[in-house]
Formats: sequence, structure tokens, C-alpha cells
Amino acid sequence: MDFLLFKQFISIEALIVFYYIGAVIFPVAIYFLASYLVNKYIIVEQVVSKGKQAIWSELNKNQRIKLIVLAVFVFLLGELFWRMLFEFLIAYIQIRDALMQA
Repeated sequence: MDFLLFKQFISIEALIVFYYIGAVIFPVAIYFLASYLVNKYIIVEQVVSKGKQAIWSELNKNQRIKLIVLAVFVFLLGELFWRMLFEFLIAYIQIRDALMQA
């Protein structure tokens, strides 16, 4: 009953599980979902194909490399933000537990 009334918080172990779901499973799932949509619907495949052609034809090799590096950087920045968010939540629960015991 304390859990339903928010007198007891979700445990740190549950937060760690949710962290790994978001950090590992979501990116992989999004990749497979995007691949599925591109392969299933012809209109999506055409849009992706024309978009790739338009972008890659306008960029030289140096710009393409910069675009790929930027995409990897943004992905890693998102992963870092996700990690920091969960570290904050875990620290919050630890601080609350320490104050409740005092």
C-alpha cells in the first residue's frame, strides 16, 4: 500500500533496469522499426531513397564524413544525457532514504 501512496519509491534496481532498456534496447528497436517501415511501405522506401540521393549528391566526401561524425556525436550525447538523468534519479532516492533514516 505504501508503494501505491508514493510513501515508498521504486527501488534503485528498477531504475537501473529501465536505464538499460532505454540505453540499449530502444536504439536497437528504433533501428529495426525504421528498417521494417522502409521495407514494408513503398512510399517510405521511396522517400528515404530520394532523401538519401538528394543529401549525398550535394555533399562532398569531407562533408559526408562530418555528417556521420556529427550523427555519432549526437547519439553519444543522447546516451550521456540518459545516463546523467538516471544518476540524478538514483542520487535523489539515496538522499531521500538517508534523510528518512535520520
